[in-house]
Amino acid sequence: IRNICRSPIAEAVFRKMATDNGVVDKWVIDSGATSDWNTGSTPDARGLACLRKHVIETDHRARQVTKDDFVTFDHILCMDESNLRDLNKKASSVKNSKAKIELLGSYDPEKQLIIQDPYYGSDKDFETVYEQCMRCCKAFLEQHS
Repeated sequence: IRNICRSPIAEAVFRKMATDNGVVDKWVIDSGATSDWNTGSTPDARGLACLRKHVIETDHRARQVTKDDFVTFDHILCMDESNLRDLNKKASSVKNSKAKIELLGSYDPEKQLIIQDPYYGSDKDFETVYEQCMRCCKAFLEQHS
């Protein structure tokens, strides 16, 4: 919802992975929120600390998903059923929507379909999100490169 916890972690993880694999120039990588609550905000400090611990940088600022995103992007990956519902609803009102909307967790080899929001949790919850994003992004990149 907020684009300050899970999705900036996934975005940063995927960007680093694509860079390390020499394919970052083949991707436009971004993340967005289904609401406008935190537009312009930097990611949650705990998420940034988690990324720093794994030597991953990000300069992300929260933004809201726009109608253009459904036309511009081939894939829109989300974290839970609520995101999925909201995105499918938005996509249905966009002419020429081409983006495939999926749960990022659908790529998890460990079958953890939902990536829980760690906002009200602990540093350990952010680490869990990071680990899920690593597994899912790796599998997604392997399937789509």
